[in-house]
Amino acid sequence: MSSVRFTVTPTKAEDLPGLSDTSPDISSRPSAHVRFGSRESVNRSDPVSEGSAGGTTFGGMGGNETPDRSSIDQGEGNSKISSVYINNSHGMDDDEFFDRNLALFEEEMDTRPKVSSLLSRLANYTNLTQGAKEHEEAESIGEKKKASKSPQMGTFMGVYLPCLQNIFGVILFLRLTWVVGTAGVLQALCIVFICCCCTLLTAISMSAIATNGVVPAGGSYFMISRSLGPEFGGAVGICFYLGTTFAGAMYILGAIEILLMYIVPQAEIFKGGGAAMLNNMRVYGSICLLLMSLLVFVGVKYVNKLASIFLACVIVSIVSIYIGAFVSAFHEHKFTVCMLGNRTITSHDQCNKTVPVGIKDTTGNFDSNFTLGYENSTAGPVVPTAAPAVEQTTLLWEEFCHSPELNATCDEYFTANNFTEIKGIPGLASGIISENLWSSYISKGEVLEKSSLSSSHSSPPASPPHPYVFADITTSFTLLVGIFFPSVTGIMAGSNRSGDLKDAQRSIPIGTILAILTTSFVYLSSVVLFGACIDGVVLRDKFGESVDGTLVVGTLAWPSPWVIVIGSFFSTCGAGLQSLTGAPRLLQAIAKDNIIPFLRVFGHGKANGEPTWALLLTALIAELGILIASLDLVAPILTMFFLMCYLFVNLACALQTLLRTPNWRPRFSYYHWTLSFLGMIICLALMFISSWYYAIVAMVIAGMIYKYIEYHGAEKEWGDGIRGLSLSAARYALLRLEEGPPHTKNWRPQLLVLLKLDEDAHVKSPRLLTFASQLKAGKGLTIVGTVVSGNFLQTYGEALAAEQTLKHLMEKERVKGFVQCIVAQKPREGISHMIQSSGLGGMKPNTVVMGWPHTWRQSEDPQAWKTFINTVRVTTAAHLALLVPKNISLFPSNSEPPTDGYIDVWWIVHDGGMLMLLPFLLRQHKVWRKCGMRIFTVAQMEDNSIQMKKDLATFLYHLRIEAEVEVVEMHNSDISAYTYERTLMMEQRSQMLRQMRLSKSDREKERVRWSFDDVYLSPRFRSTEGHTSNPIKDDRDRQAQLVKDRNSMLRLTSIGSDDEDDTDGGERERPVSSSSEHHRRVQMTWTKEKTAQYRAAHSGCSTPEGFRDMLSIRPDHSNVRRMHTAVKLNEVIVNKSHDARLVLLNMPGPPKNTDGDENYMEFLEVLTEGLERVLLVRGGGSEVITIYS
Repeated sequence: MSSVRFTVTPTKAEDLPGLSDTSPDISSRPSAHVRFGSRESVNRSDPVSEGSAGGTTFGGMGGNETPDRSSIDQGEGNSKISSVYINNSHGMDDDEFFDRNLALFEEEMDTRPKVSSLLSRLANYTNLTQGAKEHEEAESIGEKKKASKSPQMGTFMGVYLPCLQNIFGVILFLRLTWVVGTAGVLQALCIVFICCCCTLLTAISMSAIATNGVVPAGGSYFMISRSLGPEFGGAVGICFYLGTTFAGAMYILGAIEILLMYIVPQAEIFKGGGAAMLNNMRVYGSICLLLMSLLVFVGVKYVNKLASIFLACVIVSIVSIYIGAFVSAFHEHKFTVCMLGNRTITSHDQCNKTVPVGIKDTTGNFDSNFTLGYENSTAGPVVPTAAPAVEQTTLLWEEFCHSPELNATCDEYFTANNFTEIKGIPGLASGIISENLWSSYISKGEVLEKSSLSSSHSSPPASPPHPYVFADITTSFTLLVGIFFPSVTGIMAGSNRSGDLKDAQRSIPIGTILAILTTSFVYLSSVVLFGACIDGVVLRDKFGESVDGTLVVGTLAWPSPWVIVIGSFFSTCGAGLQSLTGAPRLLQAIAKDNIIPFLRVFGHGKANGEPTWALLLTALIAELGILIASLDLVAPILTMFFLMCYLFVNLACALQTLLRTPNWRPRFSYYHWTLSFLGMIICLALMFISSWYYAIVAMVIAGMIYKYIEYHGAEKEWGDGIRGLSLSAARYALLRLEEGPPHTKNWRPQLLVLLKLDEDAHVKSPRLLTFASQLKAGKGLTIVGTVVSGNFLQTYGEALAAEQTLKHLMEKERVKGFVQCIVAQKPREGISHMIQSSGLGGMKPNTVVMGWPHTWRQSEDPQAWKTFINTVRVTTAAHLALLVPKNISLFPSNSEPPTDGYIDVWWIVHDGGMLMLLPFLLRQHKVWRKCGMRIFTVAQMEDNSIQMKKDLATFLYHLRIEAEVEVVEMHNSDISAYTYERTLMMEQRSQMLRQMRLSKSDREKERVRWSFDDVYLSPRFRSTEGHTSNPIKDDRDRQAQLVKDRNSMLRLTSIGSDDEDDTDGGERERPVSSSSEHHRRVQMTWTKEKTAQYRAAHSGCSTPEGFRDMLSIRPDHSNVRRMHTAVKLNEVIVNKSHDARLVLLNMPGPPKNTDGDENYMEFLEVLTEGLERVLLVRGGGSEVITIYS
């Protein structure tokens, strides 16, 4: 059957061919909605092309052909287009809802939509919620996305230019020349190359992640969190947020530095250098931050409109630097530097000691041409012979000699050296690059010196009162790395705009990598041009004090330094605005993900979604950076945070590549895990190179956030790489565990805790899980299991509810483990299946924890001991250890304070050392920490009790277990009358239950026969003629009279039956439905004849004579001996351990003959009578403790 393909959808009635304008079905519709076999529609507003021959073209048909009935049906005189609206949810019959070809799948259309429907919803990915929709639908229920415009931005405008604007920043204009002068051209190239390689490799990894599916707004945080999980995502997201916030502070400080140093120095509030300048930065920086925050709060649209202006300023400034560098090769710049010996002097009008008075002009000023005439003189200015020989001191003389007089005592270095002037910008062809190749690191307070000039070094070091140019900070290679690295950040700008891009998976890699290559070329070439054009002392002059207070990079600019000054000021202001705009949105994205609970308030904002509270927090954190007031101290801080972010981007890409997860299919294919690892290593190295203590602080902050999210954050499943890594590591570990059985030294209790749920799905003995959590000092596996009675298909919902109940209880008790819920017809079968199938590979439970059936003697719960004993047999057959806490409700909870006392161990038989290990593990928990340990063992008459005590003490010493040791002697004694009587009562009870028990098949036969007789042999059926009484009323009267007899007999016949299984260790009770109860009531109606017949047939157990026969039973000799042992052991245990907080003793095994199961339960009861807290321990047959290391 040929398919029909829709290529153009009409939007008005006039566009449909063959339809009259008066068609009522479409005239009232503003637009047509075409549904591709789904319950969701896609609006199409594309105009119909003129060449479509009628306005609508159907695939496989010409424009003039009539469409088939699947598209448009037309009747006589009536136009009908209801079938055009395929799958219209308004008033359409169910028969028309699904396609005929998909009838096999129509019942699953809600969960498995048509391919066409899926494709129509994915046509515009910007309508998707953040992240993979399949995994986050539950978090976005009820949120209606507004219709957004289709993205139109391309690679150049959407990625390339924003990255350029964010990468070029304040460091290029304020610090790059200083970096080149201090580190030298070679080391500066090395610094720039390492930083650019770091960002380039990170961009390659980012491109791989960004092209592996849709990346909504959120940028790097979204990519890291969805690749590495919420813990890493939240930690790195916060680091990236702090880095962006401190970047805003750094840009503001840079703008204020440009303002106060180079634009309006007169605006200083605090006069003087050093601390006064820092205070000026704090005041003006705070004011600027306030104004920028208000601008961002008023509207981001104004910031976006100014972005292009700021970008233009950056580009013009960079172009002026290149032009100035090439012009310097042909044109000499006016900037000169005054030197005293080889020391750099701050800018002065006269660069000499004295000047002849005779060469003053009429205005009293010295001729500048004459000053240049003695530039290279070493003995002072050469005065023309015609001029008078009278000399006058200059301002420099007064500053060094503290007096204008010629005979004043001057500084020793000043006296021994003369002034010279050198060119600040020698030019591209001067060969100055040979001097600038090597580094010149100096300490704080040292004078900038030019090594190629001669100098007398006999004088002491320079002091601050003298007009030298001093270094304001101690420089080193690592410091320069930390200061320069922020100038290469900003590579995430393209990924942050992914929602506005026409083709994000193509634009992000190309635009980002081209922007990095462009900026890398600019930085590398700028390093070479600065070293080739500007003198070294000027390069090292951070604030341009030697060149009239001009911005150093501005001295090279063409046509005027003001191009750079104004351009850099506006570009830094723009970068600061961009940071204050992006940081709050990043924090809002983290808060809306709800992975950090205390940040939830920052997810709210104004009605239009602007993050008001996040902006306030961002401004406060940025104020902290401004209070630091030093660009050189703030830059390493944000370097750490950005490097950590880039490190985890590389880690995410490498991890996904190595794990080879099926969903890892990046469209960008020029990546490799080795490149990602190289980028990660470079990031880590740069962190510790730039500032090792800042690196440690940043890692501690990220680690704290990681652990906080891990323990208190919301659970998220984003299909991240860490989960994939966990799967791979778990698979590897499980395969390693399969290589052989665990050694005794590695043995630890891997618990399978069997819990019982009541009819309301509440745990009956939650203290079992509390006890298991106290045993978890062994850090082993814990599986909490329960059994739901019934059929899996019908009780699947109840099983899920039971599983959730157990999970909540585990969270409450802080037990790390797994839940397993099994549905079975009989609880004993479910428990057996659970014991057999729990765990995986080498991670299988080796210890079963189950509760004691307290009501095993009562008629309400007559069969609990059957399932209990069956579980004991199953665990023994599976070679598992068994722990049975008795009186579990009396065990301490985790919240109880620790109390003093003893944990008593009654070591009667050796079964692997469990009795020794369990008290040690319990004492690791705070509840049992203050308890001492006592070990009792039983000695017979033929044993040497003194030697046994010594051997036991030695054994405990080798086990490294501290405990008190006592050997209890049990003398052979005659069997007491109490023991004989107790055994007799036990056997009489067992015999009575055995005789009263009917098999299920016999009872069913009796039910059928009794029901048949009641129906067909009743008087109303024997006398069918002339009977005027009401037969239904007679039956009801008869039932009412005999209901008491029926209830009592049912109870007698149900005692000890096999079809009612119950246990305190894994069954969930299920109430009997009313319909089944009514069915039983109808079929089990008793009559006088049937009652007499039953009593005659079972007179042995139902008459008083039958009960009197039981009194003649003589107890079995083996039972008497077992009871004697239980009684004697109980007496000894109660005598020694009546005040113990916990008593551990060996649990005897059940009898091999199942006929004595009731007696076994009685023996255990007698053994533990009079003890408050008892833990019955049964080993699994293997050694669990050893004396060897």
